[in-house]
Amino acid sequence: MAGKPPTGDPVQDAPDVTAPQHAAAGLPAVAHSLRMAHQQMGARRTALTLLKVNQKDGFDCPGCAWPEPDKRHAAEFCENGAKAVAEEATLRRVTPDFFARHTVTDLAGRSGYWLGQQGRLTQPMYLAEGSDTYEPVSWERAFGIIAEDLAALSSPDEAVFYTSGRTSNEAAFLYQLFAREFGTNNLPDCSNMCHESSGSALSETIGIGKGSVLLEDLYKADLIIVAGQNPGTNHPRMLSALEKAKHGGTKIITVNPLPEAGLERFKNPQNARGLAGGGTALTDLFLQIRLGGDQALFRILNRLVLETEGAVDTGFIDEHTHGFDDFRRTALTADWDETLRATGLSRAEIEQALAMILASKRTIICWAMGLTQHKHAVPTIKEVVNLLLLRGDIGRPGAGVCPVRGHSNVQGDRTMGIFERPAPAFLDALEKEFGFTPPREHGLDVVRAIRALRDGHAKVFFAMGGNFVSATPDTEVTEAAVRRARLTVHVSTKLNRSHVVTGARALILPTLGRTERDRQAGGEQFVTVEDSMGMVHASRGGLKPASPHLLSEPAIVCRLARRVLGKNSTTPWEDFEQDYGTIRDRIARVIPGFEDFNTRVAHPGGFTLPHAPRDERRFPTTTGKANFTASPVEYPHAPEGRLLLQTLRSHDQYNTTIYGLDDRYRGIKNGRRVVLVNPDDAAELDLADGSYADLVSEWTDGTERRTAGFRVVHYPTARGCAAAYYPETNVLVPLDHTADTSNTPASKSLVVRIERTERTERKNDQAG
Repeated sequence: MAGKPPTGDPVQDAPDVTAPQHAAAGLPAVAHSLRMAHQQMGARRTALTLLKVNQKDGFDCPGCAWPEPDKRHAAEFCENGAKAVAEEATLRRVTPDFFARHTVTDLAGRSGYWLGQQGRLTQPMYLAEGSDTYEPVSWERAFGIIAEDLAALSSPDEAVFYTSGRTSNEAAFLYQLFAREFGTNNLPDCSNMCHESSGSALSETIGIGKGSVLLEDLYKADLIIVAGQNPGTNHPRMLSALEKAKHGGTKIITVNPLPEAGLERFKNPQNARGLAGGGTALTDLFLQIRLGGDQALFRILNRLVLETEGAVDTGFIDEHTHGFDDFRRTALTADWDETLRATGLSRAEIEQALAMILASKRTIICWAMGLTQHKHAVPTIKEVVNLLLLRGDIGRPGAGVCPVRGHSNVQGDRTMGIFERPAPAFLDALEKEFGFTPPREHGLDVVRAIRALRDGHAKVFFAMGGNFVSATPDTEVTEAAVRRARLTVHVSTKLNRSHVVTGARALILPTLGRTERDRQAGGEQFVTVEDSMGMVHASRGGLKPASPHLLSEPAIVCRLARRVLGKNSTTPWEDFEQDYGTIRDRIARVIPGFEDFNTRVAHPGGFTLPHAPRDERRFPTTTGKANFTASPVEYPHAPEGRLLLQTLRSHDQYNTTIYGLDDRYRGIKNGRRVVLVNPDDAAELDLADGSYADLVSEWTDGTERRTAGFRVVHYPTARGCAAAYYPETNVLVPLDHTADTSNTPASKSLVVRIERTERTERKNDQAG
């Protein structure tokens, strides 16, 4: 039998701390996966469900977007994927009786972990103005409430339609279609908070804001550079691909402020060597860089490549690139002293990396949030592209750019048109296909949406999935902004903090998960997703829905559109709800690359979207070529007595979903309110291991933000740098502290003061 949810909130600032591990996965990962799955689903349901994860006839994991190989293991999932599936397929239920027992005030005092552990939402719930208790509501009444508030707006631009990455292609296409028929491009999404910097940099330099490699390219590479990324926790199945590459002779350079167990050694639980043996050492060179020093590192590497005879691919540069001369002049000014100061690396380490780059004929550079969430994130990624262009490493097998997306289908949502700044060609195609005039004025991204809510310019907030309040920066500002809304609506599978930080009125609309059967009037349906490398494939759930009152995301959008748009819309919303194949037929006519969508996605494993730089060495930029760029080198500075803080995930976490209170690979157990500090920095700041401290972020405008009660953990971080988990530390990130161009919150380079507090250690007991 599955276990019951916790009745009280565990204390999260008194963890047990041991030394960090130096290998990931292995038998402990298998045991932990099965234990958590059994607690949520029970034994039989665990077996039935996990064997369908990421299979060609099964459902796409609701966790990360890492692609599946063509030949798949029977257990084609990782530890965190198993946790994600278990939480969705849980037997725990949140019924109207639960809301009758717990007021919104009570729930607002609970941790995100406790809320998520309560189980699946089962019925639409409504919080009336002035009430402190959610009550059940019919779907018809729920859509009526939304329609009333949308009709009362003085402009469609007073509504915000947010999207989380787990939304399917079909639901995302319908959602953006509804928003644009309603009259707004206010379509912020979780990409705004993660890989928007990648999209901005890649669109300018190679013409497509996506990676240029496929999974098989990793196996052909001579060198893979993994920068600002922790696959062991965030994309564990990537470790299997890196292991296969290593066995084929690939070298790996890791660039990160923290040593990460998965990149040190991987014990693959899918083979005997991983389960019983020593596993595979992955990293050949670890560059423990200071936070935000990546642009300086790649700039000096570019200078050194330019200065090495025969190292530059002049034929590729002459035929396929633009801006080389300006880039060359700028790169040759890279200064060693500044580089060593910015990176914290030694000259010998950088020269060793150079030797590995020069020895490689095919290089792939992978990155994630460690590069994208800085003020200078876009110039940093452009500098990465510069290095690949110098070596001709885009558009050849085994080489290219590889931004590793987080959420499953976050890339597909953007492909489907979830974007506040849509391309004119996309809007032209919508207009031709559906016969209405889409709005052309750019809409609001996440940060601008929060400002609009704060300032009273946005009045209705609708979220298709996600946990907006916990995912966004400047927590106190964001929560106050959301509370100013007239109406907040969340389409969700499980309870989270966004349901208890509400507008004057609020709705929770429960939806089907990836694991569940989706039966409509036209029969059993499937949806599609796009992975991090542009592969599109089907996803079919097999479980009985958690409640007979659930609607699928496409059904919710279609019914809402019919209620809001009425006879003014000629879009066949009812047909779309009954048969998702009709949605895919329209996608095929609107979005390039999806021609004959229904036929191609019926092929087991799906199909690959076209990518001109990869497939043809054709670069659809404004110049018609791949663009070298020349940006000033930037890096963050911390005054004396201060550290640079990055926010990050624990191992028992996926984005804002907290599966448990352990971070096994970092040696943290039963706690989340910890700050990881280099022992030498801690000695200078008089921060004993096990002491308690408040974290205070400091800003040039003189403002400070504080969060209290963090246990200090001595940890081998880069000197001058510290780390702590989000969403607990999102409160430290100002709303206006964003990346240039992309406007992504810059959560990886916060200047903080760590103030020791007098406090005795508490037992990790139950509270509340």
